[in-house]
Amino acid sequence: MNKIIDNFYHGYNKTVALAPKLLVIALILFVAIYPDSAGQKLLAAQNWSTETFGGWYIYVSLFYVICCLSLGLFNKTGKIKLGKENEHPEFTTLSWLSMMFGAGIGIGMLTYSTAEPIFHFANNPDTITGVSAALNENNVRNAYKWAIFHYALHSWCIYGIIGISLAYFSYNRGMPLTIRSGLEPIFGKFMSGGLGNMTDIVSILATLVGLGVTIGYGVSQFSSGLFNITGMEWLIDNEGRPSLTGQVFGLVLIMTISCVSAFTGIRKGIKWLSNINMGLSLLLLLFFVFFGATLFALKTFFITIWDYLISFPEMAISVWKSNGTETNSNLQKWQSAWSIFYWAWWIAFAPFVGLFLARVSRGRTIREYIMGAIFIPSLITLFWFAFVGGTAIDLELSGVAQGAIVNADISAQLFKTINLFISPTMAIFLSVLVVVLLITFLVTSADSGILVMNTLASGGNTKKRELKHIILWGLLFSIMIAALLMAGGMDSLRSVMIVGALPFSLILALMPVALVKTILQNK
Repeated sequence: MNKIIDNFYHGYNKTVALAPKLLVIALILFVAIYPDSAGQKLLAAQNWSTETFGGWYIYVSLFYVICCLSLGLFNKTGKIKLGKENEHPEFTTLSWLSMMFGAGIGIGMLTYSTAEPIFHFANNPDTITGVSAALNENNVRNAYKWAIFHYALHSWCIYGIIGISLAYFSYNRGMPLTIRSGLEPIFGKFMSGGLGNMTDIVSILATLVGLGVTIGYGVSQFSSGLFNITGMEWLIDNEGRPSLTGQVFGLVLIMTISCVSAFTGIRKGIKWLSNINMGLSLLLLLFFVFFGATLFALKTFFITIWDYLISFPEMAISVWKSNGTETNSNLQKWQSAWSIFYWAWWIAFAPFVGLFLARVSRGRTIREYIMGAIFIPSLITLFWFAFVGGTAIDLELSGVAQGAIVNADISAQLFKTINLFISPTMAIFLSVLVVVLLITFLVTSADSGILVMNTLASGGNTKKRELKHIILWGLLFSIMIAALLMAGGMDSLRSVMIVGALPFSLILALMPVALVKTILQNK
């Protein structure tokens, strides 16, 4: 048996490659053996996590933002090139931006460009405290302020800090492209043994659960999109939500394509798909720009930038605790369901996105990286929110929607908006475009994630792409998502992700400390 394992994992760190798989298998078996109670137990673990560590998530995420922006702000760090002095970027700027956006947040735009503004239009901390009224025009600015709060600096700085760290230690210091390399300046030789293995194992697990939530939302919207196009009732359940059959169908399709794309590597499959993503995204946005609530969106875009910047300090440090009053209890519930959920999601997603950003950013300075990986994606995200979400809010304010968008399942809100603001024929065309875009975004994220996990398991070898390992990761990943969807739908996936992100949040907090320590020593 040992010889078979040795042959199968030749060139890999067997501990790092095997441990996450065994833990995932244990989770799958737990869900399979206790299908009725698994979802409840996972939800209880999530509630305990958010109540106990909610403040930690809020403050440590702000720490990531401060560290990341500071690296670009100061001249001594900002001008450092991630690579040798004479190296040029491997990818064109357009391909670089499209790959970063597609891997980092592309799927979220299709689900949340409508859902995020609409949800906060109906409920946010300002409506809870009585500052503005739900579903009222005076709540639009507050809705957008909270919506972009979750998708701008925090998300991209969480990704960015790990990307800068890994790129610097790998390309400038000649260390392997693994998470453990980012902690070596603090722990030294211990990172070559058990502590280093544990670091990479935690990173793989975080990637699995973070990507699992992303894929889960993606296949849910895929099912709703197919229903909007075809009307096939097996794609939704009696309550109008994506059916389990539809979600699993989408999952099998996406993961099959992803394994093929992952085998071709970054320069072929992922780059090609990312460029397609950018083109299709631009086409979709143009429909909203020309036929949607354009003036409303433009006004919202610029006002939101101002509101976000002046409100950022207060939003970033607020931690609400239930003190027995209804207002505080509602504020805590909102923060747990939104801000804490998002910070956990971005942290869990960070090993995958950060390592991927490092992989495609060689030859760029830290300041250039900050501009391209943080500020530009933040503005692109707001543009999506303003035009897509703004059209949805305008339809509700004008009375055209009559609650059809607000009351729809999160996976169907974009399609409800499309059906209401454009002709039936064009609505079908746009729905097809969204479904195709979903597939390309999902495949880009999934195959990038598989490559990242494979890289971590092989000790940082970015060229290790054996088909058998890619298929194995794809199978385990797919079965895990399907099992959790069966146990409790997206709630189970969310629960596993929020708990699973905790260990990596500490690793991520130490990485900028190690990076600054090394840079200062080299000056």
